[in-house]
Amino acid sequence: MPKPRKSLVSLDATSYYHCVSRCVRRAFLCGEDAFTGINYEHRRQWIEDRVLALSSIFAIDIAAFAVMSNHYHVVLHINHVQALNWTNAEVIEQWHRLFKGSLLSQRFVDDEALSTAERDALSVQIEEWRSRLMSISWFMRCVNEPIAREANFEDKVTGRFWEGRFKSQALLGEKALLACMAYVDLNPIRARMAETPEQSDHTSIQQRIRSLLNTDKNEQATNTLFQFVGNPRNDMPVGIPFNVTDYLELADWTGRIIHQDKKGVIPENLPSILSRLNIDARHWVYLTKNFEKPFGNLVGTVLQVRNACEEMGKSWSHGIRQCDVFFSSS
Repeated sequence: MPKPRKSLVSLDATSYYHCVSRCVRRAFLCGEDAFTGINYEHRRQWIEDRVLALSSIFAIDIAAFAVMSNHYHVVLHINHVQALNWTNAEVIEQWHRLFKGSLLSQRFVDDEALSTAERDALSVQIEEWRSRLMSISWFMRCVNEPIAREANFEDKVTGRFWEGRFKSQALLGEKALLACMAYVDLNPIRARMAETPEQSDHTSIQQRIRSLLNTDKNEQATNTLFQFVGNPRNDMPVGIPFNVTDYLELADWTGRIIHQDKKGVIPENLPSILSRLNIDARHWVYLTKNFEKPFGNLVGTVLQVRNACEEMGKSWSHGIRQCDVFFSSS
């Protein structure tokens, strides 16, 4: 029996999570259906726009995303410090951007006087909304439900558009985060939908490249993506702990190796970030082709997985042996 999503999320273990949501029936409901010849390519933009828009409402940052033909990937960073620092009025404002709220919250916004009992009741609601605004379950729900309604309306059908549950993996540590981001960003190349990262439409890596080249007209995408802030150091700002140029160089090298579909010879100018993070190059290539398959809901070193299991009250995690193989520090 699947465990409740809240039992698989621990902010003490990590604030980074990889989530995947797939369409039902394995049909090409977000791209071109080869069987019917109908093109649904425009729906990929629906998903991208929705994901990026919600990141300005939730206390959740988008580290990476890729919208494929029948599924999409997001790497999310839960910014719980931001959510905890929101005032009650800010929580209400953010929640009202998604839902109508309650009669009490509407009266609060209209500056109507509230009794002590009403203020106490509103405070309870606000704390619930604060929790939801940093919940990956609520984030994915707010992405998927409107897309499903719009797609079903367009198709003149009813029923499920997405599978019942999205898949989530906790990314424990820098190695897991880096490998997962590259796995997500290189999805179109593995699927032969694009030849290069800059040609990979509806991906975060394309947006980052355009931003660096100052050719990106999509201000929403580049301003909303979680920023790279360089290598770990004192007074580290909030952001992804790598240099963006290192990451792009590594992703480009990885994409060439994967696209050629052969072992080849690892070039001598292998990006230094691999050695800094003590990642075996052969393991790296495998991870960026197969990140979802070897692991369960927790991805990282064996020690990180065991510590996370203890914090979540779990006795064991699927894929822990594979974690030992691919994230060992030896």
